[in-house]
Amino acid sequence: MSPGGEATTTLTVRNDSDIVEAYALEVVGDCAAWSTVEPARVSLYPGTFEQVTIRLAPPRSHEVRAGRTPLGVRVLPAEHPERVVVPETTVTVEAFRELRAELSPRRRRGWLGARYRTAVQNRGNTPVEVGFAARQAGEDLKLVFAPDGRSLAPGESADVRLRARTRKPIWFGEPVTWPFEAEVAEAAAGDGSAEEEHPGQKETLQGEFLQLPVFPKWLLIVLAALLALLIAWFTLVRPAVRSAAKEAGTQAAEEQVARGAQQQGGQAPGAGEATGGQGTGGGETGGAGPGTGAGTGTGTGSGSGTGSGAGDGQQSSATIDVQTAGGAEKTGTYRVPAGKTFGVTDIVVANFQGDEGVVTISFGERKITTIALETFRNQDYHWVTPIQIPQNATVTVSVTCEKPGTPASGKQASECRQVLNVSGVLSDFAP
Repeated sequence: MSPGGEATTTLTVRNDSDIVEAYALEVVGDCAAWSTVEPARVSLYPGTFEQVTIRLAPPRSHEVRAGRTPLGVRVLPAEHPERVVVPETTVTVEAFRELRAELSPRRRRGWLGARYRTAVQNRGNTPVEVGFAARQAGEDLKLVFAPDGRSLAPGESADVRLRARTRKPIWFGEPVTWPFEAEVAEAAAGDGSAEEEHPGQKETLQGEFLQLPVFPKWLLIVLAALLALLIAWFTLVRPAVRSAAKEAGTQAAEEQVARGAQQQGGQAPGAGEATGGQGTGGGETGGAGPGTGAGTGTGTGSGSGTGSGAGDGQQSSATIDVQTAGGAEKTGTYRVPAGKTFGVTDIVVANFQGDEGVVTISFGERKITTIALETFRNQDYHWVTPIQIPQNATVTVSVTCEKPGTPASGKQASECRQVLNVSGVLSDFAP
């Protein structure tokens, strides 16, 4: 029979005893998950019989393997259970083939090459041999699978690496896109069944490699600008600088020669004679008088502060976890202990599933906030001045669930779930 189809067979139940007997019928064995007996219970007079229908409906799934599968029906008498019998037969499940493949990522870029991942899964109910091949028009890319073939059992998955490499680099210019095709082909992996030869399925995956130039386009502009500056330096600036330096050196030499000539011409006759005279000079004296210096400075500072510390109370926190079915409303509470006062300074609301609905937070009779769940995943509030909640009062979280969200696992949750953490100082109640 074909997976995904339906077939029936019959079983004759006969009462060979001398009393009225009721028989319970149940399918056992590998076929039990997708087989039923109609009716599941019969009552027979002595010497009579009745035919029951066995309905077979194997699903189109890799879990139901192709080939012969034993089928058993347990017939249990109500009055004499020790006479239970299990007639057996076999059911032949036909083979079907279904191959799924995916190229990830579909597009990559690089200078010379890139690596891709080909994910393939055998969703059929018989083993297959899978081959991999890739091609590109013009053969500008070298495409290699490693390995180029795999054997896959029913339901088995595999990842195969594909490497793309260009024949030559692009030094300058625009990026070039190289489209290519990766082909995944399967053929029956001889399972010993007597089925006809299957031609095998093929799946063609499209991919692209974007080859980047080794040097970016703007680098040519920079190199051209540098070359122009070098040419300007050697042809214009450098000769002008050397000429100005040469002129400055010549002028300095001429001035030095002129000064030397003036000094030689200025000496008068008899300048070599010297006359002595008396002269006095007062040298420097260190101050003998007293010297004083004084400096004063004052500074004052004051500060005061009060706060609830370990002497007046202790830090405390409480967590309220509310789980609500879709379309329902539920409330979670935390009650302040008798003889205590809870000064709330911080609350954190977690909507980690991304549920949709409304959450309302209240301190005693005082409503603090109402938030739409779809607008946040995590929300926090902080107060510099604590909100005082007296003894026996409650912190209340009311959640109305419109639609459960989808957490990080990727599977939609069956219920909404919100978690509230409230923190502050728990101190003795002052009457």
